[in-house]
Amino acid sequence: MQKRQSRREAVSEHKRELILDAAKQIFAEEGLEGASLRAIAVRAGYTPAALYFYFESKEDIYAEVLKASLASLGAAVHAAVAQTRTAAQRLKAAAMGFFRFYTENPRDLDLGFYLFRGGMKPAGLGRARDETLNATLEAALRPIADAALELGASRQKANLLMVDCFAHATGLLLLLHTGRIRMFGASAADRMEAYVKDRITHLSEG
Repeated sequence: MQKRQSRREAVSEHKRELILDAAKQIFAEEGLEGASLRAIAVRAGYTPAALYFYFESKEDIYAEVLKASLASLGAAVHAAVAQTRTAAQRLKAAAMGFFRFYTENPRDLDLGFYLFRGGMKPAGLGRARDETLNATLEAALRPIADAALELGASRQKANLLMVDCFAHATGLLLLLHTGRIRMFGASAADRMEAYVKDRITHLSEG
C-alpha cells in the first residue's frame, strides 16, 4: 500500500511539474494578463478542469513559477557567496551573483517584474502570495546586507545598501536586455562591478 501511495504521489508531482513547465512557456508568450488556464492546460496536455486539482487560479500558478525562479536566484547568490572569505568579497559576490543570474536568465527577470507584454505597471498576485514572494526575494538579497554589516554599516544603512544594489542592478539589466546600453557605449557588467566596488570602498573608509 505504501508503494502504491508513493507511486500516486510521484505521478501527481510529475503532472504538477508538467503544468508548471507549460505555464512558464505560456507566460513567456502571453504574460500574466494574456495567459489563460485553457492555454496552459492545452500546452500541458490536460483539460482546464484538471488544473484545479493542483492550483486554484492562474495567479496561483504564476506565483509558483515565480517562486521557483526566485529560489534559483537565491541558490545562485548563495553559491557565489560561499566561494568567498572576506566581507568585501561576500558583498561583491552577492551583488554580482544577483546581476549575473538575471543576465543569464532574462526570462526570469521578465517574470519577476511582470514585464511580458504590457510594460511596466503595478501588478500583484494577492496579498498573501505577494508577501511570500517578496520574502523570498529579500532572502536572496540578504547576503548583501549581511556583508555590509560585517564591514561596519548600521542595520539601516546595510538594508538601504541592499535596496540600492537591487535598484542599480535592475536598472542596468533593463538597459542590457533592451539593448539601450549600447547607445552609451558601455558594458552593463562593468558598470555594475564599478558601482559595487565604489560602495565597498565607501563602507571600508567609513
